[in-house]
Amino acid sequence: MNMRKLLHCIGLPLFLFFSLIVSAQERVISGKVSDVTGKGVSGVSVTVKGRTIGTVTAEDGGYTLNVPSSATTLVFTSVGYSAQEVPINSNSINITLQSGMGNLNEVVVIAYGSRRKGDLTGSVSSVSAKDFQKGFIPSPEQLLQGKVAGLQVTSGGGSAGGGSKIRIRGGASLNSSNDPLIVIDGVPVESNGISGTGNLLSTINPNDIESVSVLKDASATALYGSRASNGVLMITTKKGAKGKVRFNFNSQVSMSEVSKKVKVMTGDQVREIITADAAETGLQTWKNIMGTANTDWQDVIYQKALGVDNNISASGSLGVVPFRLSLGYLNQEGVLLKNTFDRLSSSLNLSPKFLDDHLAVNLNLKASTIKNNFSDQGAIGAAVNFDPTQPVYANNKFGGYYEWLQSDNNPVQLATRNPLSLINMRDNRSRVNRVIGNVQFDYKLHFLPDLHLLLNLGMDYSKGSGNDNIDSLSATNYKTGGRRSYYQQGKKNTLADVQLFYSKELKDINTKFDILVGHSYQEFLTDVYNYAAFSYRALSDPSKPALKDTIANSQPTFATDDPKYRLESYLGRVNFTIADKYLLTASLRRDASSKFSPETRVGYFPALAAAWKLKEQFFPNAGALSEFKLRLGWGVTGQQDGIPYYSYLTRYTRSNSSAQYQFGDQFYTYLRPEGYDPTIKWETTTTTNVGFDFGFLKNRISGSVDYYFKKTKDLLSDVPVAPGANFVNRITTNVGNLENKGVEVVLNATPVRNSDVNWDLSFNIAYNTSKITNLLRYQDSNFKGIDVGGIGIATGNFLGKNIVGYAPNSFFVYKQIYGKDGRPIEGLYEDINRDGKVDADDRYLYKKPAADFILGFSTQVSYKKFSAGVAAHGMIGNYLYNQYNAGSGIRSTITNPLGYIGNASVVYFETGFHNNSANQFLSDYFIENASFLRIDNINLGYNVGKVFNNQANLRIQGSIQNVGLFTDYKGLDPEESSDYGINGNIYPRPRVYSLGVNLDF
Repeated sequence: MNMRKLLHCIGLPLFLFFSLIVSAQERVISGKVSDVTGKGVSGVSVTVKGRTIGTVTAEDGGYTLNVPSSATTLVFTSVGYSAQEVPINSNSINITLQSGMGNLNEVVVIAYGSRRKGDLTGSVSSVSAKDFQKGFIPSPEQLLQGKVAGLQVTSGGGSAGGGSKIRIRGGASLNSSNDPLIVIDGVPVESNGISGTGNLLSTINPNDIESVSVLKDASATALYGSRASNGVLMITTKKGAKGKVRFNFNSQVSMSEVSKKVKVMTGDQVREIITADAAETGLQTWKNIMGTANTDWQDVIYQKALGVDNNISASGSLGVVPFRLSLGYLNQEGVLLKNTFDRLSSSLNLSPKFLDDHLAVNLNLKASTIKNNFSDQGAIGAAVNFDPTQPVYANNKFGGYYEWLQSDNNPVQLATRNPLSLINMRDNRSRVNRVIGNVQFDYKLHFLPDLHLLLNLGMDYSKGSGNDNIDSLSATNYKTGGRRSYYQQGKKNTLADVQLFYSKELKDINTKFDILVGHSYQEFLTDVYNYAAFSYRALSDPSKPALKDTIANSQPTFATDDPKYRLESYLGRVNFTIADKYLLTASLRRDASSKFSPETRVGYFPALAAAWKLKEQFFPNAGALSEFKLRLGWGVTGQQDGIPYYSYLTRYTRSNSSAQYQFGDQFYTYLRPEGYDPTIKWETTTTTNVGFDFGFLKNRISGSVDYYFKKTKDLLSDVPVAPGANFVNRITTNVGNLENKGVEVVLNATPVRNSDVNWDLSFNIAYNTSKITNLLRYQDSNFKGIDVGGIGIATGNFLGKNIVGYAPNSFFVYKQIYGKDGRPIEGLYEDINRDGKVDADDRYLYKKPAADFILGFSTQVSYKKFSAGVAAHGMIGNYLYNQYNAGSGIRSTITNPLGYIGNASVVYFETGFHNNSANQFLSDYFIENASFLRIDNINLGYNVGKVFNNQANLRIQGSIQNVGLFTDYKGLDPEESSDYGINGNIYPRPRVYSLGVNLDF
C-alpha cells in the first residue's frame, strides 16, 4: 500500500471521528434581532459570553451561530442600542433591542480601528442607521443633518443630486479647505468634486451605510495628521453575516415642490409703477412697451418633481464566506425644469476567515454611475428679474420664446433672457463613473495571538465627462450659431497601509494596553483634459477638424508631469486602560507631502488624551448616576488642501486658444509663468479639548459637554503680492494665525421604555467663535486687511474683509442712515471718520456670516407596530447679505435705462430706492439676521408584519421633509452654503413628500 492510500485510509476515519466530536460539542443557534417597531436590525454583534466566537446580523436582523455546548449566554450589542445578555435555552433566540444612546458597550469606529464607547478619550460622535435623517436622502452627508453637536451640514440648494457644505467646529482655515477628511471603509478620499458633479459623495448610496463616526478633536483625529484639522467623517458600510441567504428590498417614491418663492412684483404692480412714472416724468418709453400679461416666471420654470429610490440586497454565507451584495437605482427630478439626477450603484462585501480564524479578510467594493442633467440655473435669476407683463412665447426666430428685441429684431444685448428659453435651449449633461474599494487583511500570528499584522490596500477611481450645448436659436448665442462643448476629467487615488497591532491584558496589575505602529502611502492622480468649446458655425467650417477628432487629440493639461501628489506617513498609537478607570492615549504621525519642498515637506502631528471614570471613586452610592467620565485631549493636526500640486516650484501654464500669437498663418501658444512660494509649508492646528460624559438612571438620560480651543498657525492664505515680487499679484502662502473656540452640549433621554412604548429624545447645541490673530509675516501699519467675498451684482466689489481681531469673512460695509419714518435714505451713509466726505475709508466691520450657535433636535416614538418622529435643526447669530434685494430692490430694474422692462423685489415698497450705486450695494441695510429653525422632517411608520404566507416581513413608512421654516430673514432661504454669507442665485430647497416600503425575506 502506498503512502497516499495509507493516509487516506487513516485520515478519513479520523476526520469523521473528530467531526462527530465537534458536532457533539456544538449547537446551532439562529434567530432574529428587531427594534421596538419590529424592523430587523442589521450589523448587530452576536457573541458567546466569555468567548471570541461571534457573528453579526444580516440585513433583516437574522443570524446563525455555531456555539459550544458549554456556552450559556449570548451577548447582543449594536451602536445606538442597549446591550442585552440572553440565556441560551433553545436553538432559536429572537430578541428586541431597546434604544440606548448612552450604551458604553457600543463599538465606535475611530482612526485605524475601533473602541468601546465607554473607553473613548477623544471627542467622537457616532450616528447609526436608526438615527439617520429619514426620508428621501440621495447623498450620504444629508443623513447627519442636525444629528451631531458641532457638525454643520448645509446643502447648496435643492438641485437634484446636489452637494452640501460640511463643517466640524467651524473649520480651521481661511482660504484653504475647511472640509473634513472623509474616510470610507478605511480609505481616505478627496472631498472635492470631479468634472460632471460638484458632489462626489453622491456616488455613494446612503442605503449601503451602516454608521458614520464624527471625529472632532485633535486627540481623535491626529492619526490622520496632515489632513485632519477640520475633523474626520468615518463612513462604515454594511457587511455580510454568516447564515442562510436573506434578502431585503426597499423602495421609496417622492414628490417635491417649491415651498417658497422669491417675493417679486406682479405684472399689475409693475404696470402701476410704470404708469405712475410716466405721469410723473412725461416719458412714455416703458409704458409703450409694457405688456398685458401677469406671468409668474417662477411658476413657469418650476415643477412638481418626482423621485424613486429602489434597493435590493442579499446577505448571508456562500459556503464559509459571509457576503453582502446590493444593487440600487435612484432617479430624482429637481424642481427646476429638466434637472435630473440618476444613479445606479452596487456594493459587495466579503468577510471570510481562514487558518482557524487567525486570518480575517474584509473585501469592500462599491461601484456607481451617475448621470446629471444640469438645467441652466441662470434661469432662477432670470425668473425673478424678467418682465412679468410679457407672455412666455412670441412669434420670433429665437425658438418662439419672448425676448427683448432691438429695432433690427436682434436681442437687446444686456437684457435679461427668457427664463424658459435658458432652460429649454441648453442641453448640459454629464456622466460620472466611480469605483472605490479595498481589501483588509488581519492576521493574528499563530505563535503570538496578541500580535496582529494588518494590511489595507485600497483604491478610488472616478471619471467624469459631459457636454454643455446651446441651441443655435438661443438668444444667448445667436451670433455664434450656438455652442457645443465637451469636458473630461479622471481621478485615481491608491492606498497601501500596513500596521502591527499588539494588545495585552495584564490581570495582575489590572491593566490593558494596545500598541499600533504603521506605515501609509497614498497617491492622488488627476487627469484634466482641455475644455473643448466650439460654435456650430465653426463646426460647419470644412477647414476645422471634426469635434470627435479634436477631443480625441486633446492632451492632459499637465504635459510634462503627472498631475499628482503623494503622502507617505509613519504612525504610532498606544492606549492604556488601568483598573477600568484611567484611560490614556498617545499618538504620533509623521507625514511627508509632495506638495512641499524637501526642506518643508515633513510634518509631525502628536496627540495626547486621558480620561478618568469618576463614578465609582467619587459617587459609589449614587444609584441614579450611571456614568461620569472626565476627558482631556491635546493634539496637532495639519492642512495641505487648497494649494497646487507643485506650489513650491517654478512652473508654466500653456495659453488657451484665445491667447495665441500669430506668425504668418500659424498660431502659437504662450507659456505663462505661475506664482510660486519655495518656502510654503504645512498649515497646523493645535487643539485642546476638555469634556465630560454623564449618564443617569442606567443611561436613560445621558449626554456630554465639551469645551475646545483651536489655534491655527501658518495659515494657507491667499494674499496680495507687491508688484514685481512674483509672477502674479496674489499668491497662496503661509500667513497669519486663527483662533477658534467653542462649547458643545449633547443631551439624550428615553422618557418612556416598556413593552409597548419607546420614546427617545435627542438635543444638541454648539457655540463657536473664530478670530483672526495675525495676517502678516511682517507687520505693516498701512495694511488694511484682505478683501474677500466678491458680489455678483457689482464686478470688482468685495463685501467682506479678513482683518486681525475679527471673525473671518466679516462684512465690510457702509452704515446706512435712516429717516424719521424708519426708512433708509437712498445714497446717505454715515461719515464714520468725520472727514467731511463718505468714501471707502468710512466702511466698517459689521456682523459675520458664521453662526454663534448651531443646534439639532429629534424625537422618535414607537407604540407597538407604529412609529413616529420629528427632526429639526437651526442656527442663531448668523447673518447674510441679501444680494437680490441689494441688486433688484430699486425702480430702475423695472424701467431699465437700456430700454426694456424688468422686475423688482418687493423690498422696493419699503425703501423707495430709485437707482443703484457702488456704495448702496455695500450698505449694511442689506445685511440681515438669518437665524432660523427648520423642521427637517416628520416621519411615520408601521410594521405590517409577516406577509406572503409568512415568508417575508413588511414595513411601510412615509415622511415630509423641509416641513417648516421659522426666520425673520427676508430672502428666500436663510441657510446659505457660502462661507462669505452672500445669498445670491439660490436653487430653492423643496418640500419633499415620500412613501416607502421595506421588505425582508
